[in-house]
Amino acid sequence: MNSVANLLGVLVCIIAANCDRVYVHPFYLITFENSRGCEEVEARGQLEKTFSPISIESHITSPYKVDFRNESEELGVKPSGVNILKGNVYVLGARFYKELRDIHKGDNIFLSPSNIYESLLAFYLGASGQTARDLQSLLGFHTPSSDPNCTSKIDGRKVLSTLRVISGPLHPEEADGLAFSKHFYLFSAPDIHLYESFVYDLASPDINFYVRAVDFSNPRQAVEQINAFVGDKSTHGTKSLLTDIDPDTTLLFAAYTKFKATVKEASLLKELQEFWPSPDTKISVPMMRVMGTFEYKCDDDLSLSVIKIPISKDVFLLLLQPANSSYLSSAEAQYSLQPSSEWLQKLSPRQIRLTLPTISFESIYNLQEPLEMLKLPELLGNKANLTMLSDSNVTIGKIINQQCFELNPSRTDQDDNPSGQNEDAETLKITLSEPFLIAIYEEQSNTLLYFGRVTNPLKGV
Repeated sequence: MNSVANLLGVLVCIIAANCDRVYVHPFYLITFENSRGCEEVEARGQLEKTFSPISIESHITSPYKVDFRNESEELGVKPSGVNILKGNVYVLGARFYKELRDIHKGDNIFLSPSNIYESLLAFYLGASGQTARDLQSLLGFHTPSSDPNCTSKIDGRKVLSTLRVISGPLHPEEADGLAFSKHFYLFSAPDIHLYESFVYDLASPDINFYVRAVDFSNPRQAVEQINAFVGDKSTHGTKSLLTDIDPDTTLLFAAYTKFKATVKEASLLKELQEFWPSPDTKISVPMMRVMGTFEYKCDDDLSLSVIKIPISKDVFLLLLQPANSSYLSSAEAQYSLQPSSEWLQKLSPRQIRLTLPTISFESIYNLQEPLEMLKLPELLGNKANLTMLSDSNVTIGKIINQQCFELNPSRTDQDDNPSGQNEDAETLKITLSEPFLIAIYEEQSNTLLYFGRVTNPLKGV
């Protein structure tokens, strides 16, 4: 217990330093068994089979099958590994959110730290040499090595299995007020051969995974084909994934999640309500209202009020309302400056009448852009060493993360009592009529699954 507490203490220090330092972990939790050396790990790809993905224009299903196993048990996922990895995910998410704030000034932002982490981890599974070392450091793992050309590699499959244990409550079916689905898309040029083991490692029974060949030499046609393919496979009328693509691309990866939640016992208000995206701009938006006992605090030190809303038995929503719109940026900075557990401390039950907007928007981010802002433009650029992904030289065009998020009332009938005539004098009335922050957590471990800001409920991200 003391060692875990000390590690968490290190995490606090790292986050306080704006996440610019590397978190050092006990490697026994995530290294290869039997202390396999760098040469053995790097040589593994040379012994494995490759395959050519079927064309995106083909109507037949994939010719290969994946025999799914319980990898968390097979790979020995440890609770201590879960606790450590969720800290890594949090730090990486905070770093990317900080850069997205600069890229998307004033707009809605909604990201999944675990989705970002999993996307980069996917390329770590296919990386060798300096690319693997740099990705390993970005993912929060670093060990000193006497050989400058060799950093002890972590077992990416073990990390991936641990990551999927963390996000386990997000099941791919609709139940208990929550609907969730996840898709992976891997598009490669027709002459690229992928290693079967790389594709197998990314596959999971909880993920819809598609691997297709696309002719990127005709960028306009490739964009149209990919957008049509993703639109057809998604469970939601998603907007276009791509607007352009570099003709030199030979590989493109996209991860899509849909998260749809309902606020229990909430009703839609009959009339549109005022929302102020900025102090001098007012819009009318649909809102819902719910009254009940919720965990709550008003933190004067943080200039922030916090409300915890249960979504399902495993997932809850945290609404963070700055004292006023001018405090939004300082509230966002807290995501980078401290563990999110600070938001969860000292909450107490309170009778609340809560009015908040219904939300439906999508976010689409190319992870290459934040990497460039982090001064890592070449990490997955055209010089990246991905010899455990393919026996061909590949050039990554884009790494897309797309989230679809919906928050709606559980009752479709409109509220006939918007003034709350049955409220007592102790009921606290809260209306989210200015920009606010939203966080979604896994209940048992308090792992942050999604984080974002809502500046305009009517505007897609």
